[in-house]
Parts: sequence; structure tokens; C-alpha cells
Amino acid sequence: MNPNSGNPPTLVDIGVNLTGSSFAADTGTVIEHARDSGVSHLVLIGSDIGDSESAITLCERFDNCVATAGIHPHHASEFDSHSIAQIRRLAIEHPAHVKALGEMGLDFNRNYSTPDEQLEAFAAQLALAAELNLPVYLHQRDAHDAFLELVSQYRDRLPRAVAHCFTGSTAELHDYLDLDLHIGITGWICDERRGLALRDTVRDIPMDRLMLETDAPYLLPRTIAPKPKSRRNEPAYLGYVLQTVAECLELEPAVVATATTATAKRFFKLD
Repeated sequence: MNPNSGNPPTLVDIGVNLTGSSFAADTGTVIEHARDSGVSHLVLIGSDIGDSESAITLCERFDNCVATAGIHPHHASEFDSHSIAQIRRLAIEHPAHVKALGEMGLDFNRNYSTPDEQLEAFAAQLALAAELNLPVYLHQRDAHDAFLELVSQYRDRLPRAVAHCFTGSTAELHDYLDLDLHIGITGWICDERRGLALRDTVRDIPMDRLMLETDAPYLLPRTIAPKPKSRRNEPAYLGYVLQTVAECLELEPAVVATATTATAKRFFKLD
């Protein structure tokens, strides 16, 4: 079944890495395909200063895009005293485009930056988000306890927070829900090899905390048939994530689409 056929429901993709080389040659076409597939808004992820600036530039070109601005834990080794000033400048100068700070967090799986570097960059960005009263866009991999401890210190001062691309356990999910985090679900849930546990866990997410994302160009849903020749994920495929989530929740896709779209629009203050 192709969930994009007919009149697809309106969706918001809260996680697109649109500034990368994978989309350099056909950015406009990708956005057009997303619109045609019912994806009304895209949240472009900023993973370092240059990436955040590029995301804002795309938002100036495409009125259905908003951005995050921040430094991913992989790039924490690049973080210095000027980084926070640069993120602050982007957020203050572009309030119509920068709707959250991030992607920030901890990734102790690959440790492209040391844990200490990641903790420093993460804490500084959380403090800035609290200062500017902006939501945060969070990344966590193999660092649950340290992540939870740090987020807990700032959560009361943050307006909203989302755990992007959640793939964790039910216990981890409830830790995040106890902190009033929103949860982003990707095509990981469409993977019959790795996503089976998530198909059970997703049932515990309240509908007003659940949001959908592709994390394109990564995590191409394995439920797509036939698979695109490029194997590149893109926002137009968000309907496949919706379809699997709806099946897990035993709800009609239109019901899940309406709820997750409303939640995403509230979270990112989308018109």
C-alpha cells in the first residue's frame, strides 16, 4: 500500500537534514514532492553553525520550512566561547525561521567528540535555550543516564523539548515523558529487524506528545515497495512512518495525522 496515494493527510516532518550534500542538486524538487505527498511543513535540522546558517537560508527561500540552530554532539569538539554567541545571534536575528535550538545532546556511541566536550556543549546550549525561552531539539544515543541528568537540571526553564528520533526502551520513554518531553518517531519503526520493540513502546506515547519525522536522508522506511533506486530518504516518504505508527496504535492514519500535525504546529509555533 502506498500511503501517499489518493488524498494524503497533512503532515509535518519535524526532522530533515536538507542542507547536506544528498539534497544539494534537487532541494526544490524534494520540497515540491513533500508538498505533493501532504507534508505541509519541514523542520530543517542545524547540526553546526554553518549548517544552521544554511538551514536559515533555505527557510528564506521556501516558506514551508523552519529551522533549528545548534551544535550536534558529533561536532562538540568544535564548540568554543564563540559558538554560543553565534547561535544566539542566529536565533535573535531570525525569529521567524529559528523555532528551536539544537540538534543538541549526547552521543556516547561513536564519540566523535569526547564525553566531556559533549557535556560542555550540551549544557551551554540548554542554558541559552532557557535564556531565550526557545524549545530544544534533543539527540541521545547510548548516553541515557547522563542525558537525563542534564536535561532534568534545565527542564523547568525550557518551554518545550523533543527527543528527536527516539529508538529507546519503554523505560527510557517513560523517563522522558516524566520530564514532559515530546517524542519524535522516524522510519526506524518501519524496520522489521530493529524496530519491533519500538512498535510496542510507541503505544505509551500520549498523542499530544507524539510527532513524526523522516530524519532524511537517513532511515529510509523499509516498508516502501519498490524501494527508490537512490535509497535516499526524503520528506515525501513521511506517510510510510505515519502508516506504521497508525497500525501500532490501531488507529486510522488520518486520526494520527491530525493529532501529530496539531502537536508539531503547537511545538514549533507554525502558522
